Amino acid sequence: MSVRNLEALFQPRSVALIGASDRPGSVGAVVLRNLKAGGFNGPLWPVNPNHARIDGAQAWPDAASLPGTPDLAVICTAAARVPGIVAELGRRGTRAAIVMSAGLRQAPQEGGQTWESAMLDAARPHLLRIAGPNCLGILVPGIGLNASFAPGNALPGNIAFVTQSGALATAMLDWANGRGIGFSHFISLGDVADVDFGDVLDYLGSDPGTRAILMYMESVSSARKFMSAARAAARNKPVIVVKGGRAPDGARAAASHTGALAGSDLVFDAAARRAGMLRVDTLEDLFGAAETLAHKQFWAGDRLAVLTNGGGAGVLAADALALGGGKLAELAPQTLAALNACLPPAWSRGNPVDIVGDAPVRRYQDALRILLAAPEVDGVLFMHAPTAIVPAYDIAAACLPLLARRGKTVLACWLGAPSVASARAAFSAAGVPCFETPERGVTAWLHLAAYARNQAALRELPGLDQQAGPRDTGRVRKILQEAADAGQKWLDAVQVQQVLQACGIAALPVERARDANEAAALAQRLGFPVALKVMSPDIVHKSDVGGVEIGLACADEVLAAASRMGENLARRAPHAVLQGFAVQAMADRPGALELIAGMATDPVFGPVILFGEGGTAVELHARHAVALAPINNALSKDLISRAGMDLLLGGYRGSRPADTAAVRDVLQKISRLACEQPLLAELDINPLLVDEHGVLAVDARIRLRAPGATSLPPSISPYPADLETEVQLGSANLTLRPIRPEDGQRLAAFYARATPADMRLRFFMARREVPRSELARYSQIDYDREMTFIALSPQAGGQLEMVGEVRAVCDPDNERAEFAIQVAAPWQGKGLGRLLLDRLLRYLRERGTAEVLGQCLRENTAMAALARSAGFDVAPDDNADTFSMQLALNPPSTAPLAPGVAYGPTTPTTCSG
Repeated sequence: MSVRNLEALFQPRSVALIGASDRPGSVGAVVLRNLKAGGFNGPLWPVNPNHARIDGAQAWPDAASLPGTPDLAVICTAAARVPGIVAELGRRGTRAAIVMSAGLRQAPQEGGQTWESAMLDAARPHLLRIAGPNCLGILVPGIGLNASFAPGNALPGNIAFVTQSGALATAMLDWANGRGIGFSHFISLGDVADVDFGDVLDYLGSDPGTRAILMYMESVSSARKFMSAARAAARNKPVIVVKGGRAPDGARAAASHTGALAGSDLVFDAAARRAGMLRVDTLEDLFGAAETLAHKQFWAGDRLAVLTNGGGAGVLAADALALGGGKLAELAPQTLAALNACLPPAWSRGNPVDIVGDAPVRRYQDALRILLAAPEVDGVLFMHAPTAIVPAYDIAAACLPLLARRGKTVLACWLGAPSVASARAAFSAAGVPCFETPERGVTAWLHLAAYARNQAALRELPGLDQQAGPRDTGRVRKILQEAADAGQKWLDAVQVQQVLQACGIAALPVERARDANEAAALAQRLGFPVALKVMSPDIVHKSDVGGVEIGLACADEVLAAASRMGENLARRAPHAVLQGFAVQAMADRPGALELIAGMATDPVFGPVILFGEGGTAVELHARHAVALAPINNALSKDLISRAGMDLLLGGYRGSRPADTAAVRDVLQKISRLACEQPLLAELDINPLLVDEHGVLAVDARIRLRAPGATSLPPSISPYPADLETEVQLGSANLTLRPIRPEDGQRLAAFYARATPADMRLRFFMARREVPRSELARYSQIDYDREMTFIALSPQAGGQLEMVGEVRAVCDPDNERAEFAIQVAAPWQGKGLGRLLLDRLLRYLRERGTAEVLGQCLRENTAMAALARSAGFDVAPDDNADTFSMQLALNPPSTAPLAPGVAYGPTTPTTCSG
């Protein structure tokens, strides 16, 4: 991931146009015209080896002859010339280029290097960043940059639009100009050879002139980089995405139920949700959602009340809400009574609240006031159809004072055009999003609900739950490796049962029999009744070929079943090799629910976890959901909820509630298995039985990664358990490990116990508590970009108390890390600060970070002394009450960790969380 030299791409001080032309209609002529018309104030140098002057101005034959080094080069030449031009620009010192040329993915000769690869090889030694090739270009209206061949310019604004499609870019630009929508950046990425969505998200996420990021995507080139960048950007501003290719990926073969259900579009949905982004269906939704999210909303929940003066409009809104998965608020008796007292007898007496077409201003005011005060109502969709009874503006003017004090989300739908224009303008000016139809208003509400859910996941503060139970990682790895060495594509039933057992997942005992007689003997030993299943490396779904029989009550029935299976296999799958039979004990769990739980490997995002209702018809219904690995307890709860299984698991029509904690535990164990075992491609437990006594895996399949296939890591870095260690400090034994999302409450208690003086030194200001959202951010770190080590001290009762933390946040290029450190007051002066700091510095050296920076108040002499003892250069900042601390890390030091010196309270860096 890199934002290196992107300033030259998006904020250039000079531009060279390679391939500038006078020929009407050529790309070089259009781009030159746009660059001049855009109002760019820096030097603009046309380059063409065949012309001394272009469009009446001097031109240069090549980059080497230019009067200065351009920050940005725009290249619109033949594909074959691009690698040489990039090499020349790199030698000259140019650090960014937009390559509009198409055809670079061709090779000059069969089997040879493509021009695109040659271009990247030429750029790499000079760190020259490339947008494209085959792109429309880039527009930054705020600096007058129109480095594109778009048919016109973009209006200035504070929305960034990023797209892979050049044709779509021109259409969107025209559409936005017609509606007065402006942009901070308008970026066409084209074939995404170098600069990709992750890079652009990193840049725009911290750009103060961009308040929302809109994206049209067709593919993700680097999932882990994309997820890190998207999660970071989405914490700062709305990130809204439309993705092409929603239809199922027919080219992707999936042999198990889990593999078939975890389709690529479902996985992208899961990725957007996990990153805190909002995914919408259409380009119109993209801008509508941006406009809605731009207004400050008082989000309280997803229960919507619809207030309308027309029954038909209310019905349309209710239908759209139901079809979109939303819910109307169920009005409480006291709310209904209050509405009865102020509305005519003909009102709807329910939600939607139809106050009848002859409603005067006072009726709107009274109904709106009641709904805003109702605790069972989280938001209001205010709708008005024009009538001759009262002007729409009068209604708007009378209701706006009520909305000024609102503590709930309010959206408005003013149906019509000229007669409601002034009312719509008044509401919009007051920050109330307005829409022209009930359906658009409901769509906006659903967008807000989805965005709130996704953002809540980013801010979530899980409890101190135990990690999923014991596991034998080494044993699992050995089983998978032996199977891979033997050339197996699928594990057999016995190997699967061994893997589940090693992971701590309860499963029915199973034995392998070579023939029918051995199967009968094993059944006798296991105890009747038993299930008999055919064993063949060529058969995945055994029931499809008559390869499963259950409830066999004696040895004769086992022998007869084995004979039938052999006949069925010969008839239905003559290609299949019969290796024997699996003999399995029968589950005695009457009334248990059948679930499916598993993992599959997405070709982009790596391992994903699936959960839902199980059984043989699992692919025929939609009661399932997917999530990116890794997941914790909170995310497993969300996965169960999104699968629509809460009601069934919670006890339905008199059934006893199931052990949902056991289900969550299984999901977390599957997630851990997916993250730890690169040989694993698919795992499918179906059915997974669950009742009030727990879970039991009845049938399961495990597929190995194909020989030679690339192992895809999780797209979100899992918890680095290998960094856990036990240390001794004086007479105290401490656990030193990376922070986990589950440590949020432990972190809150740590800050709550700190003295006011320590908190001021830590955060550069007086604060009595750290907000919940901030605690979540500090505990839910991205291990790809940041690290926090915490020190835990054992307490009475086996609890672990947090007594110190040290954290670092790296820039996307891993050039610099900013650090912060804090130690609990009773542990100060005992060497814990030096222990934590040394552990962090060793970690940063190992990951190749070049430099560590920090800042502390000048009065914090203990922190300054600690930093000096660790090798930092400490110097006072100009015109500030702070010290800056700086340490060059590489080459790595071989010095041992030092528990060392006296330690006092410490402070954060400028990005201490």
